[in-house]
Amino acid sequence: MSYVKKLKCLLCGTEYDANEVKYNCPKCGDEGVLEIIYDYLKIKKDFNRDTLKKNREFSMWRYLPLLPVDDPAKIGPSKVGWTPLYEAKRIREDLDMLNLWIKDDGRNPTASLKDRPSAIAVIKARELGEKIVTCASTGNAASSLAGAAASVGLKSYIFVPQTAPSAKIAQLLVFGSTVFAVRGTYDEAFDLSIEATREFGWYNRNTAFNPYMVEGKKTVALEIIEQMDFEVPDYLFVPVGDGCIISGVAKAYKDMFSLGLIDHLPKLVAVQAEGCKPIVEAVNGDGEVKFVEPNTIADSIAVGIPRNRLMAVRDIIKSRGFGIAVRDKEILEAIKYLGTVQGIFAEPAGSTAFAGMVKALKEKKISKKDKIVVLVTGNGLKDVESAKKAGGEALVIDPNLEAVKETMN
Repeated sequence: MSYVKKLKCLLCGTEYDANEVKYNCPKCGDEGVLEIIYDYLKIKKDFNRDTLKKNREFSMWRYLPLLPVDDPAKIGPSKVGWTPLYEAKRIREDLDMLNLWIKDDGRNPTASLKDRPSAIAVIKARELGEKIVTCASTGNAASSLAGAAASVGLKSYIFVPQTAPSAKIAQLLVFGSTVFAVRGTYDEAFDLSIEATREFGWYNRNTAFNPYMVEGKKTVALEIIEQMDFEVPDYLFVPVGDGCIISGVAKAYKDMFSLGLIDHLPKLVAVQAEGCKPIVEAVNGDGEVKFVEPNTIADSIAVGIPRNRLMAVRDIIKSRGFGIAVRDKEILEAIKYLGTVQGIFAEPAGSTAFAGMVKALKEKKISKKDKIVVLVTGNGLKDVESAKKAGGEALVIDPNLEAVKETMN
């Protein structure tokens, strides 16, 4: 079923058959991130605009020929993908922009984009006959994996930093995961989960360690392409942590270009928090990623050691895009603005890309005439405390109409 041609190491260029490797390049170790290469000539026979028009599967699985799935029978029951792409008319009017679309991926089953790669991870685990899955996460990847695993009867062991938002940890526990709250950073939790994988043989979903995660994440952009009727935006703003999502977006456009379904590629803009911006600094500088100690309210992108850095930096630079960093204050303001003006409830990482777009507009890095797409990656209920900071407090009144009138005055 799969149209995967080979897996190629970003570092040494060695190519492998899909059944030769499980995770990273054996020659280069953990740094040897593998890229999935497809046979586009074969895909063209089964995947085109006509087949998409006839396809009534409105989920990420409508793009099955472009996904590394050997056995479609292993697809889980949860409906992932085909989230709304809004023509943000009220925001366009408010900011005097001509073209703005917002993709709200907080509408997925566990309320984040991470449901897409987790769905792929669970399929690959089931194809291999695995019974236990694991990952490290600041919360979203973990809850998405836990939910996907629970839906098909797999056990999940999850590593999160102890500081992960309580709503995300609650999701994990409800989904029946064994949760290890690590006294340390996400990066330390990541390394520990890899150690546990090697010790216990669990199937690992970690970004960049598992080469198939980019393929799941790219489905968000495959949808954008189709929802825009194959019109390519000038700029696509993406919140960046490990760098896997922005590489997924790049891969989607490269796939569609290789199939002749679009005629050019968009510029990619990496948006990070000022307190954690290693990818932004690299893209705007010499291309080298320098590790940092994260310090931001946007926990989902608080990644000091971006694991998919090589691919992400390459993809952003090749797209002729750029990086931009925003303050936590701007991230919170973006949460409030998206909710008040457009009715979109975003968590901090989800609003970061929008905050970056607003800043880029003010700094004239983009123009009001450009075609812009902003990716919102997670729902605000993922981090209620940040939502409360952004939205303010409720008005407490006595139970009578006079109290209402007094408050309104």
